[in-house]
Amino acid sequence: MNEEIVEELENWFNNYVQKFKSGNPDWQPNIILKEEHTRRVCKEILGIGRKIGLSDDDLRLAKVVALFHDIGRFEQFARYQTFVDSKSVNHAVLGVKILKENRVLNMLDKSVRDLILRAILYHNRFALPKKETEKCLLFAKLLRDADKLDIWRVVTDYYRQKDGKRNAAIELDLPDTPGISSDVYKDLMDKKIVNFAHLKNLNDFKLLQIGWVYDINFVQTLQCVQERCYLEMIRDVLPKSEKIAEIFDVLQTHMNEQILLSF
Repeated sequence: MNEEIVEELENWFNNYVQKFKSGNPDWQPNIILKEEHTRRVCKEILGIGRKIGLSDDDLRLAKVVALFHDIGRFEQFARYQTFVDSKSVNHAVLGVKILKENRVLNMLDKSVRDLILRAILYHNRFALPKKETEKCLLFAKLLRDADKLDIWRVVTDYYRQKDGKRNAAIELDLPDTPGISSDVYKDLMDKKIVNFAHLKNLNDFKLLQIGWVYDINFVQTLQCVQERCYLEMIRDVLPKSEKIAEIFDVLQTHMNEQILLSF
């Protein structure tokens, strides 16, 4: 895959998104949110890819995977006015369908095209499949890490905003009620990713986000999390309680241990 093909795919993405930006003006902030998220995930995946020593060809492939990972989000919001998959449609499955129907990747070799589609299909799953090629899993892991890095950036910016305006699309329509779910607490203390079904309120959702530390694939990603203080910023917008303090102690210890093991 050469730079000309990547540029052609970027042009297709830009034209596709423009259709949604010129639609209902009330949708525009959330369409732009996902457009900008996509561009930053492209930068994040390239940053991780360079740190782990990917070739130029693999870096271009990683960028295309990131470029199209959320292509289903635009149609999802236009149809349902939500980004909650459980209340609408699986955006990864929809994205793969859109790419296939529009023959977007047809200029690529079938093996490359299939790898891109599978990596996109896996990016929002609870866990990656065990039976898959090493190369596909590499790009799926890169995408999942890059995606999380930018979602952390989006939510920490949102939680720290001063105007107090709420965005239901970011908060997944969860109520802002006191306390945390005992199931969420147990998941995190057991060093597990939080089960989405356990979420009861916005505090639980914030804890789910910090629990992504257990699902990071590259130590270079954890170093970014540490340097950018994402966990601390989310902790600052959670209630001060003994249980939350315990959760953060366990998470910080896990992250520090993983980083130290890499040296």
